Amino acid sequence: MSDDDATKAVRQWSEAAPDVVLLDGFHALKHALRFGADIRVGITSDKEAVLALAASLADDVTERIRDLVVEVPGQTLRELVPRVHPTQVAALATRPSRQANVAGLVRLPRTSPIVVLDNPRNLGNVGAVVRLAAGFGATGVVTTGDLDPWHPNVVRAGAGLHFATAVERLPVSDLPPGPLYVLDPEGEGIRAVGIPGDALLVFGSERHGVSPELRGRATKLLALPMRSQVSSYNLATSVAMALFHSRGPLPGPEAQVG
Repeated sequence: MSDDDATKAVRQWSEAAPDVVLLDGFHALKHALRFGADIRVGITSDKEAVLALAASLADDVTERIRDLVVEVPGQTLRELVPRVHPTQVAALATRPSRQANVAGLVRLPRTSPIVVLDNPRNLGNVGAVVRLAAGFGATGVVTTGDLDPWHPNVVRAGAGLHFATAVERLPVSDLPPGPLYVLDPEGEGIRAVGIPGDALLVFGSERHGVSPELRGRATKLLALPMRSQVSSYNLATSVAMALFHSRGPLPGPEAQVG
């Protein structure tokens, strides 16, 4: 790779629009490519190592990474990405259209749930939930409140899987249509309840739970099984349990994808 290529890549990075998404690390880049992200520029301080990692873990995108990623000096990478991922690669992608995401969230009929995080506070937890939703094939993840679900730390925790499902922040008044199944300690045991494919699975904030407004609108309150004297589960753990239950019996072996 020539010095001119590196100079061009650095200029593209510096001039990128403010609404681009930082893909921090190899797995974020891998997933973004697999799910159709528009990658504007990619940089690394060790292209040979990145390509070796791709050949080992994601051969389906190796050639695309080879064409996309430009090697720059390590100091330059650290200046452009202050918290460099251990895989020494980063990229910028165009954020998906909000209009298209919302259209996908409200479209009916719907056969897989939407996860609603009511006023979440922890960026890492939200990213973990996005990763779970993508893995389970949920229609999307909606947050209420002031936390940005596309914050760089959320995207980092989500390993680039924001591009595999619809992720948006919406006011409570604009939630997608569908029955509200609200997770609440006082609800009916989730194992006794079937969850329809068009459900909104609502989870409260890590500290305060679901808001009275959403709790009051619930179609049904659901409780996760929990041993007495244990106060709560981590948010992502709760989402994983509910999504697993919502799928019901699986018809056959699951696909294994790296």
